[in-house]
Amino acid sequence: MAGADVLVSSSWFLVAALIAVVVAPRVEAVEPGLGGLKYVAGFAFAVVLYLSVLLHEASHAVMANRYGFPVSSITLHFLGGMTTVETEAVRPRQEFLIAVVGPLTSIAVGAAALGLWFVMPEGLLLLAVEGLAVANLLVGVLNLVPGLPLDGGRVLKAAVWGATGSAHRGTIVAGWGGRVTAGLVLLWPLAMEAWGLQPDLLDLVLALVVALFLWSGSTAAITSARIRQRLPRLVARELARRTLAVPADLPLAEAVRRARDAEAGGIVTVTTGGEPVGLVSEAALAATPEDRRPWVATSTVARTLESGMRLPADLAGEDLVRAIGRHPSGEYLLVEPDGSVYGVLSTVDVDRAFRESPH
Repeated sequence: MAGADVLVSSSWFLVAALIAVVVAPRVEAVEPGLGGLKYVAGFAFAVVLYLSVLLHEASHAVMANRYGFPVSSITLHFLGGMTTVETEAVRPRQEFLIAVVGPLTSIAVGAAALGLWFVMPEGLLLLAVEGLAVANLLVGVLNLVPGLPLDGGRVLKAAVWGATGSAHRGTIVAGWGGRVTAGLVLLWPLAMEAWGLQPDLLDLVLALVVALFLWSGSTAAITSARIRQRLPRLVARELARRTLAVPADLPLAEAVRRARDAEAGGIVTVTTGGEPVGLVSEAALAATPEDRRPWVATSTVARTLESGMRLPADLAGEDLVRAIGRHPSGEYLLVEPDGSVYGVLSTVDVDRAFRESPH
């Protein structure tokens, strides 16, 4: 649907069975004498309800596709659904529209069902329409609560992003909104008692499950945003080591001696024409005993330069981290736009710079 695979989590069958059990008494009241079929009717209602959830998620996918962001899957699970968009929004307006269209779709479905409720005759169909109206209006409104991972949290993120210019700051604010919401959900059974209602075991379990879902989702978002705030401080050019170019067949001991004399932190092997063909691995060099180094060629501890190991010297932040993640290696050759060698980037240096950057 909407160009994405639709997946159904095994947890969905648990909630479908739960809905069937909860709805069965209402079915019996409307249509007495159904016996075991009342559970079948309850399960059918769960299917219809989750079809409306699927519409909610598909609206996210359609809006994401409109902006050119590919959607890999829509997953239906215990607490509703999730749309996996492969690319993040690059502007607050995109984030806002992709997020808000889901709750608006649920509210529209709920409003349509509410309209049908006034014209439907008594019976199971009226019961289904009534449940569909209440559930979708509730889902639409609650999803607008300003806290991640709810859609309302993404709306809040977009607002803060637009006001401050920082998507990460928006995520942190919306994440705290999710944590506050999780705390309020835990207080829901107490609120029921204050209103004269007696919460049962199901109310307590649902409050705990929803609160844990909100807390874990918001905490993960906050942690990710704080990490990503530090990424722009990683600039490949600033982390580059001076590089020494040597023939591939040069004895390793001589290559190391020349590198020390030149105060170079990286060694690249080149052809007779000066074309880089390999990068000496620091780990492989350390593992080669010094008494063997005069007798082995430098190329024996060098990794062949693949396309992913040549990185632009101006890479920085998340672009740098993604480039490293696509082609894992200990060292990378940094090149200028004209193709000339600028230096060698070691992932050890990237990791150290990240750990030492201000939180």
